[in-house]
Amino acid sequence: MTTSFPPSAPPPLATPPLAKTVRWWWVRHAPLAQPHQIAGQADVELALWPGSSAQLTAARLPTSAVWLASPLGRTRETAARLAALVPAAPTEPATDPRLMEQHFGAWQGHSYAELEDAGDPHLAPFWADPASVAPPGGESFAEVCRRVAGAVEEWSTRQTGDRDIICISHAGPVRAAIAQALALTPATALSLDVAPLSLTRLDRIATANGPVWAVRWVNRIP
Repeated sequence: MTTSFPPSAPPPLATPPLAKTVRWWWVRHAPLAQPHQIAGQADVELALWPGSSAQLTAARLPTSAVWLASPLGRTRETAARLAALVPAAPTEPATDPRLMEQHFGAWQGHSYAELEDAGDPHLAPFWADPASVAPPGGESFAEVCRRVAGAVEEWSTRQTGDRDIICISHAGPVRAAIAQALALTPATALSLDVAPLSLTRLDRIATANGPVWAVRWVNRIP
Protein backbone atom coordinates (compact mmCIF):
# COMPACT_ATOMS: atom_id res chain seq x y z
CA MET A 1 0.00 0.00 0.00
CA THR A 2 1.31 3.32 -0.96
CA THR A 3 0.67 6.50 0.88
CA SER A 4 0.24 9.70 -1.03
CA PHE A 5 1.29 12.96 0.45
CA PRO A 6 -0.02 16.40 -0.44
CA PRO A 7 2.22 18.42 -2.67
CA SER A 8 4.81 20.44 -0.88
CA ALA A 9 3.61 23.79 0.34
CA PRO A 10 5.08 26.77 -1.48
CA PRO A 11 8.04 28.35 0.26
CA PRO A 12 7.12 31.20 2.60
CA LEU A 13 7.49 34.71 1.39
CA ALA A 14 10.85 36.26 2.02
CA THR A 15 11.06 37.92 5.39
CA PRO A 16 10.90 41.70 4.92
CA PRO A 17 13.99 43.59 5.97
CA LEU A 18 14.03 45.05 9.43
CA ALA A 19 12.43 48.46 9.67
CA LYS A 20 14.76 51.42 9.50
CA THR A 21 15.30 53.01 12.89
CA VAL A 22 16.63 56.52 13.41
CA ARG A 23 17.69 57.06 16.99
CA TRP A 24 17.36 60.70 18.06
CA TRP A 25 19.59 61.73 20.97
CA TRP A 26 18.28 65.11 22.12
CA VAL A 27 20.53 67.15 24.42
CA ARG A 28 19.55 70.46 25.92
CA HIS A 29 22.37 73.02 25.91
CA ALA A 30 24.47 73.71 29.01
CA PRO A 31 23.21 76.06 31.78
CA LEU A 32 22.84 79.76 31.01
CA ALA A 33 24.70 82.55 32.77
CA GLN A 34 21.35 84.25 33.49
CA PRO A 35 18.86 81.39 33.91
CA HIS A 36 15.89 83.61 34.86
CA GLN A 37 16.16 85.67 31.69
CA ILE A 38 13.85 84.82 28.79
CA ALA A 39 16.46 83.86 26.22
CA GLY A 40 14.30 82.71 23.33
CA GLN A 41 16.17 83.18 20.06
CA ALA A 42 18.57 85.80 21.43
CA ASP A 43 22.23 84.80 21.64
CA VAL A 44 23.02 84.60 25.34
CA GLU A 45 26.06 83.36 27.21
CA LEU A 46 26.49 80.05 28.94
CA ALA A 47 27.41 79.79 32.59
CA LEU A 48 30.74 78.35 33.67
CA TRP A 49 31.12 75.07 31.78
CA PRO A 50 30.04 72.12 33.99
CA GLY A 51 32.82 69.72 33.06
CA SER A 52 31.79 66.71 35.15
CA SER A 53 28.15 66.85 34.03
CA ALA A 54 29.20 67.25 30.40
CA GLN A 55 31.47 64.20 30.62
CA LEU A 56 28.61 62.08 31.97
CA THR A 57 26.31 63.21 29.14
CA ALA A 58 28.99 62.68 26.50
CA ALA A 59 29.69 59.17 27.79
CA ARG A 60 26.14 58.13 26.86
CA LEU A 61 26.30 59.45 23.28
CA PRO A 62 27.02 57.15 20.35
CA THR A 63 29.95 57.42 17.98
CA SER A 64 29.54 57.72 14.19
CA ALA A 65 26.39 59.81 14.54
CA VAL A 66 25.04 62.77 12.62
CA TRP A 67 25.40 65.89 14.80
CA LEU A 68 22.80 68.66 14.59
CA ALA A 69 22.35 71.89 16.50
CA SER A 70 20.28 75.01 16.37
CA PRO A 71 22.21 77.99 14.92
CA LEU A 72 22.27 79.79 18.27
CA GLY A 73 25.61 80.20 19.99
CA ARG A 74 24.70 78.37 23.19
CA THR A 75 23.83 75.18 21.33
CA ARG A 76 26.80 75.31 18.97
CA GLU A 77 29.18 75.86 21.89
CA THR A 78 27.62 72.99 23.80
CA ALA A 79 27.86 70.77 20.72
CA ALA A 80 31.52 71.61 20.15
CA ARG A 81 32.45 70.93 23.78
CA LEU A 82 30.54 67.65 23.90
CA ALA A 83 31.91 66.53 20.53
CA ALA A 84 35.45 66.92 21.88
CA LEU A 85 34.56 64.20 24.41
CA VAL A 86 33.04 61.74 21.91
CA PRO A 87 35.25 59.64 19.61
CA ALA A 88 34.76 60.25 15.87
CA ALA A 89 32.45 63.22 16.45
CA PRO A 90 32.61 66.07 13.89
CA THR A 91 34.22 69.33 14.89
CA GLU A 92 31.18 71.32 13.69
CA PRO A 93 27.56 70.16 13.79
CA ALA A 94 25.12 70.78 10.97
CA THR A 95 22.63 73.50 11.90
CA ASP A 96 18.94 73.90 11.20
CA PRO A 97 16.97 77.04 12.19
CA ARG A 98 13.87 74.92 12.80
CA LEU A 99 15.66 73.55 15.88
CA MET A 100 15.88 76.96 17.56
CA GLU A 101 14.13 77.84 20.79
CA GLN A 102 10.71 79.49 20.73
CA HIS A 103 10.86 83.14 19.67
CA PHE A 104 9.62 85.24 22.59
CA GLY A 105 9.61 88.52 20.68
CA ALA A 106 9.67 91.65 22.84
CA TRP A 107 10.05 89.58 26.00
CA GLN A 108 13.51 88.30 25.13
CA GLY A 109 16.15 89.63 27.50
CA HIS A 110 13.63 90.20 30.30
CA SER A 111 12.33 88.01 33.10
CA TYR A 112 8.69 87.20 33.80
CA ALA A 113 9.05 89.00 37.13
CA GLU A 114 10.10 92.17 35.30
CA LEU A 115 7.17 91.88 32.92
CA GLU A 116 4.73 91.43 35.80
CA ASP A 117 6.17 94.42 37.66
CA ALA A 118 5.82 96.51 34.50
CA GLY A 119 2.18 95.44 34.11
CA ASP A 120 2.66 93.96 30.63
CA PRO A 121 -0.90 93.53 29.24
CA HIS A 122 0.12 90.53 27.13
CA LEU A 123 1.00 88.36 30.11
CA ALA A 124 -2.55 87.46 31.21
CA PRO A 125 -3.71 86.04 27.85
CA PHE A 126 -0.37 84.27 27.47
CA TRP A 127 -0.63 82.48 30.82
CA ALA A 128 -4.25 81.61 30.05
CA ASP A 129 -3.11 79.59 27.01
CA PRO A 130 0.71 79.44 26.83
CA ALA A 131 0.73 76.79 24.10
CA SER A 132 -1.35 78.72 21.56
CA VAL A 133 -0.77 82.39 22.40
CA ALA A 134 2.40 84.00 21.05
CA PRO A 135 4.34 86.63 23.02
CA PRO A 136 4.27 90.06 21.36
CA GLY A 137 6.35 89.85 18.21
CA GLY A 138 7.13 86.18 18.79
CA GLU A 139 5.69 82.75 18.03
CA SER A 140 3.53 80.29 19.94
CA PHE A 141 4.74 76.96 21.29
CA ALA A 142 2.27 75.26 18.93
CA GLU A 143 4.21 76.81 16.04
CA VAL A 144 7.46 75.48 17.53
CA CYS A 145 5.93 71.99 17.57
CA ARG A 146 5.06 72.21 13.88
CA ARG A 147 8.49 73.37 12.72
CA VAL A 148 10.36 70.87 14.89
CA ALA A 149 8.19 68.03 13.57
CA GLY A 150 9.05 69.07 10.03
CA ALA A 151 12.76 69.10 10.80
CA VAL A 152 12.60 65.68 12.47
CA GLU A 153 10.82 64.13 9.51
CA GLU A 154 13.21 65.63 6.98
CA TRP A 155 16.39 64.62 8.81
CA SER A 156 14.98 61.17 9.57
CA THR A 157 14.37 60.40 5.91
CA ARG A 158 17.48 61.97 4.34
CA GLN A 159 19.44 58.72 4.32
CA THR A 160 18.66 55.01 4.24
CA GLY A 161 19.40 52.50 6.95
CA ASP A 162 19.63 52.70 10.70
CA ARG A 163 21.54 55.61 12.19
CA ASP A 164 21.92 57.92 15.15
CA ILE A 165 21.27 61.66 15.21
CA ILE A 166 22.60 63.72 18.10
CA CYS A 167 20.66 66.99 18.32
CA ILE A 168 21.84 69.77 20.62
CA SER A 169 18.87 72.06 21.08
CA HIS A 170 16.71 73.85 23.65
CA ALA A 171 14.00 72.97 26.14
CA GLY A 172 11.18 74.02 23.78
CA PRO A 173 12.24 71.91 20.78
CA VAL A 174 12.95 68.91 23.03
CA ARG A 175 9.43 69.16 24.43
CA ALA A 176 8.13 69.47 20.86
CA ALA A 177 10.00 66.32 19.81
CA ILE A 178 8.54 64.37 22.74
CA ALA A 179 5.10 65.67 21.79
CA GLN A 180 5.60 64.37 18.26
CA ALA A 181 6.69 60.93 19.50
CA LEU A 182 3.89 60.52 22.05
CA ALA A 183 1.17 62.42 20.13
CA LEU A 184 0.85 64.93 22.97
CA THR A 185 -0.90 68.25 22.60
CA PRO A 186 1.39 71.29 22.82
CA ALA A 187 -0.32 72.26 26.07
CA THR A 188 0.48 68.87 27.62
CA ALA A 189 4.07 68.93 26.36
CA LEU A 190 4.71 72.21 28.17
CA SER A 191 4.48 70.36 31.48
CA LEU A 192 7.63 68.36 30.69
CA ASP A 193 10.83 69.30 32.49
CA VAL A 194 13.98 69.48 30.34
CA ALA A 195 17.11 70.21 32.36
CA PRO A 196 20.40 71.59 30.98
CA LEU A 197 22.59 68.85 29.49
CA SER A 198 19.80 66.30 29.98
CA LEU A 199 19.42 63.53 27.44
CA THR A 200 16.19 62.47 25.75
CA ARG A 201 16.24 59.45 23.44
CA LEU A 202 13.46 59.00 20.87
CA ASP A 203 13.62 56.23 18.25
CA ARG A 204 11.74 56.72 14.98
CA ILE A 205 10.91 53.35 13.40
CA ALA A 206 9.80 53.36 9.76
CA THR A 207 7.01 50.91 8.95
CA ALA A 208 4.75 50.26 5.98
CA ASN A 209 1.98 52.14 7.80
CA GLY A 210 4.12 55.14 8.65
CA PRO A 211 6.59 55.91 11.41
CA VAL A 212 6.12 54.73 14.97
CA TRP A 213 8.10 55.88 17.98
CA ALA A 214 9.82 54.25 20.93
CA VAL A 215 10.60 56.56 23.85
CA ARG A 216 13.75 55.36 25.60
CA TRP A 217 14.66 58.23 27.94
CA VAL A 218 13.19 61.61 28.79
CA ASN A 219 15.15 64.26 30.68
CA ARG A 220 17.91 61.89 31.76
CA ILE A 221 20.02 64.15 33.94
CA PRO A 222 23.80 63.64 34.04
